[in-house]
Formats: sequence, C-alpha cells, structure tokens
Amino acid sequence: MPSASSTAGPAQAAAADRTQTLITAPVLPLLVRFALPNMGALLAAALASVSETIYVGRFGSGALAGLALVFPMVMMQSMLSAGAMGSSVSSTISRALGAGQTERANALAVHALWIGVAGGGLYMLAMLVLGEALYALLGGQGEILRHAVAYGQVAFLGSVFVWVVNTLSSVIRGAGRMTVPSVALLLISVAQVVISGALGLGWGPLPALGMRGVAAGQVVAYGVGAAALLAWLLAGRAGIQLPLRRTPVRMETLRTILQAGAVACISPLQTVLTILILTRLVAQFGPEALAGYGIGTRLEFLLVPIAFAVGVASVPLVGMAMGAGQAARARRVAWTAAAMAGAMLGAIGLVVTWWPDVWTRLFTQDAPVLASTASYFQWAGPCYALFGVGLSLYFSSVAAGKAAGPVMAGTLRLVVVAAGGVALASAAAPAWTIFALVALGMAAYGLATMAFVKSTPWGPR
Repeated sequence: MPSASSTAGPAQAAAADRTQTLITAPVLPLLVRFALPNMGALLAAALASVSETIYVGRFGSGALAGLALVFPMVMMQSMLSAGAMGSSVSSTISRALGAGQTERANALAVHALWIGVAGGGLYMLAMLVLGEALYALLGGQGEILRHAVAYGQVAFLGSVFVWVVNTLSSVIRGAGRMTVPSVALLLISVAQVVISGALGLGWGPLPALGMRGVAAGQVVAYGVGAAALLAWLLAGRAGIQLPLRRTPVRMETLRTILQAGAVACISPLQTVLTILILTRLVAQFGPEALAGYGIGTRLEFLLVPIAFAVGVASVPLVGMAMGAGQAARARRVAWTAAAMAGAMLGAIGLVVTWWPDVWTRLFTQDAPVLASTASYFQWAGPCYALFGVGLSLYFSSVAAGKAAGPVMAGTLRLVVVAAGGVALASAAAPAWTIFALVALGMAAYGLATMAFVKSTPWGPR
C-alpha cells in the first residue's frame, strides 16, 4: 500500500518530511535555525519603530510625548495580531500537521485569514472612534494631545494590513517555514523607514507632513506586504494551501483558533493595561519625564521582538510535538527557548543599566529627558532577563494549549503595578519609584511564569 507521502503532491510530501524532522531533530539547533531569521526580521521591525521615534524627535519633546501616548496601542495591535492570535494560528496549524491532518491545517489557514481581516477592521474602528479620548485619559493635553491624535488617526487606518501580514506570517510559520515571513517583514520594515522619513520630514520634492507622514509610512508598507504574502500563499508554495473558494466558513474551525486565541489575548491586554497605568503615572511628572519613559519603553519594543523571535520559533516545534503525542519533547523545547531569550535580553539589560546614553542619545540631547531615561534603565534593565524568560514561555504555553499559567502571571504583574501605582500616587512619590515598580512587575511576571509552567502538566497525567 503506498504511503501518504507517495500519493500526495510534491508540496504535501515535502511538508510531511519537514514535520517529521521537526518532531525528531535535536532541539537547540532547530531553535537557533528558526529563531535567527525571525530575529532579523523582528529587529528590523523594531528598528523601524525606533526610526519613527528619531523622526518624531525632530518635532520636539511634545511630539515625543504624544508618540508615547499612542505607543501602547500600537504595541497592543502587534501583540494581539502577531503574538496572541498569531501564536494561536501557528499552534493549531502545527498541531494538525503533527497529527498528519493536512486538510484540516489548510482549512485552519483560511479561517485564520478571515479572523485577521475581522480583527484588523475592529481594531481600526475602535482606535479611530476612541483614540482621542484614550490619549486624553492618559494625560495628553494641548500640543501633546494634538501630536498623538495626528499620528493615531493615520496609523490605525492600516490596522487591517497589519493584522493580515501577521496572520499570514503565522500561517506560514505554523507549517515550519520561517524564512519567507521573515524576509517579508524585513522588506516591510525597510520600506516603512524610507516612506515614513520621506513623508514625515519631506525628503526631496515631497512636502513635510509631520506626524501624519511618519504614520503613513507604516500604512503603505504593510499594505504592500499584505498583498505580497497573500499572493505567495495562494500560489501554493508554502507546503500549506489557502483554498479560499472551496473552504466554507465553519464555526467549529473558527472556534478552534478563537478558543486558544481568546486566552492568549488576555496576556497582551494585561501588558498594555500595565503600560497604560504606568504611562498615566509618569505623565504627572511633565513632558520630559514622559518623553524619557517613552524612549525607555521603545527599547522594550526592541527587546520584545528578540523574545518573540525565540518564542515564536518554539511554537511549531512545541505544537507539532504535542500533536504527535511527545509532551516531554515539547517541554524541552519550551525551557530551551526560555533560556535563550533570558540570556539575550539579560545581556542587553546590563548594557543599558550601565551605559543608558548609548540608547537615549539616539533620540534626544535634552538633559532632563536623558536623566529620566537613565533612571528608568537603572531599575528596569536588571529585570529584562526575567521578562524575556516569561515572554518566551508564554508563546510555548500557547503552542501547548496551556496558556492559563502565563496569563495568571500577567495578572500578577498587573496587580503589582496597579496596587503599587495607587500607593505611590497617593504618597506623591518621586518618578524613580514608578520605575522601580516597573522592575518589580517584570520580575514578578518572569518568576511566576516559570513557576506555573513547571507545575502545569502538558501530557497525560
């Protein structure tokens, strides 16, 4: 009797061989091979965000403070579409492939696309309607609020493009292929840097559109990227198909992705709520303190992709191992990835703790802003390693269908920040105490996530 690989098409046979490799090969080399292209692309995306901050810094500290108000919502969009729902998409597809269910994996890919389109549309509407009120709630007033609204009104017009890019990238990663989404994100980031600078600062014959022009670069770059990824998948080159016309929408298939994604989405919401609370607390110390805090959190936007790259690399490996009934291998992948992420983020944390101006002077030479950012790094930098461990274990847990523990750890971080913030605000504490609270929250998150993952069984009891 012929094997499944011999009767399947070449693409499906190659996918089956790839799946077998991913559930048998040594863990560390696979993780490194998967993480490196992800890291390059995600670092490029973070550097595009850094470039935006540099461009906005040309408009003054008020513009930087305005960007700091919008930043949590930009970060949440990325965390929801690429992290939470994206990991859910990758993990469900990889578990289906690990169990040998290729047609189910194809159907999941189609349903994931519709979820991405719907999620992006809802996010766009929410931010266009509620954005200004939210920025004002965070402490934005006068010039700062005007800059925040100008950026947000344009940036969130492209939410559907961002969600589609991240969803389709997750589909491809779920099939065990990292290079194509990484190259796509790299090219999108390069395009964003060029277009944002050209439209925002008025390079060459183009008019300087200010904050709106900087935001437009992201919209255009992600729009082109979404079209390119969709065309590539429809061409059938990924080892996983996207049969849009012959795949009816089924609630059971949608539920498979959404149930895992709903739990996973709690963590980004907690993270952003934590940042919003901290942003509001810092805003009371004036625009220089807020700008300094915004520059500090921009580094975290660079750190999150590093942990994300390692964590996302673990998702197909954990998912396929779980689909094949190899829970012990799945846990080994998770802890190996966590150690990698913690080591890399810890090294960066030590650098900015001792030499904060290496980062801060990229954006400003304003002495009060430099001092504010230095204070932030002195507290937060030493805890970046634990933050990285927690983030990586979160992705692995989503892939294993065991995300409840990391979500509870995120709840602990939120409680620490909220309760501590109320106490510090009531006592009229100085700004450095808020930064110490940031560090305590990171440490609590990392340690609690490790404890939950260690105590939660992944296989049969």
